[in-house]
Amino acid sequence: MGLLGTTDLDIYPLCLGGNVFGWTADRDRSFAVLDAFTAAGGNLIDTADAYSVWVPGNSGGESETILGEWTASRGNRDSVYLATKVAKSPQRPGLSAANIRAAVDDSLRRLRTDYIDLYYAHHDDTEVPLAETLGAFDELVRAGKVRHLGASQYTAPRLAEALALSEREGLARYQVVQPLYNLMNRGVYEGDLADLCVREKLAVLPYYGLASGFLTGKYRPADSAVPSEDAVGTPSPRAAGARAYLDVRGERVLAALDEIAAAHRAEVASVALAWLRARPAVAAPISSARTPDQLHALLASATLTLSDAEVGQLSAASA
Repeated sequence: MGLLGTTDLDIYPLCLGGNVFGWTADRDRSFAVLDAFTAAGGNLIDTADAYSVWVPGNSGGESETILGEWTASRGNRDSVYLATKVAKSPQRPGLSAANIRAAVDDSLRRLRTDYIDLYYAHHDDTEVPLAETLGAFDELVRAGKVRHLGASQYTAPRLAEALALSEREGLARYQVVQPLYNLMNRGVYEGDLADLCVREKLAVLPYYGLASGFLTGKYRPADSAVPSEDAVGTPSPRAAGARAYLDVRGERVLAALDEIAAAHRAEVASVALAWLRARPAVAAPISSARTPDQLHALLASATLTLSDAEVGQLSAASA
């Protein structure tokens, strides 16, 4: 456990992704995953108002609804941290002040709570002045509806501009950043954005920590075909994404992961997430599980510490 950057959230070093709730995990399976995560000490759960609008028949908010039902049934709202986002829901798009005010109330209702621990701008909205967006977020913090603010999918220049504006105008600032980052996708975060996060003491919670499942080691170049189903027979939407990494670089990364995993008697996924935890400013990777069985490797990553040499080996393999 440790404080999330400059916030007062004392988090377990793994954040559970809620994107699968209401998608590849129905209500009962989602409850089982959430129960297993919290039983192991996990306490930060990430969702968004847009999850899972991409599923036929869904309209968005399904993940939040399941989370709200779960906390209500378990009576544990005060012992878990809920993170959600605004900007990508078709019903509540963008970061205008009016939309933020409406969207947060929708999320609060679905989550069955009167406060959100961490509220993200799900992406930058260049059509709305930063002053308007940050002013609206500041109102939510002052009203007690939101405890802390985060930015997802911001470039370094825009994030720096937002931080400077908050400082200048005395507004609540972004304290957490959620970028795409994993061993196979390093360009978005490393460089200017990572330097900014370190300099401004921003905590980083990377999403897609396992590169659409590729970094579980389940998808191998030698296989005749990429698996299309998971261990319980559920069609895996991640398979197509994993296929994109089946190249020379992907083989090199898997070989390094295999070697280090064997040395630690750990699973490949645990090593991949441990590498993320060792990166600059990263507080905890975000990863999701459709079943409690899939949680084992994710939870093991929270206590797996790689040597500097092992971190360097993986970094070199994925360069």
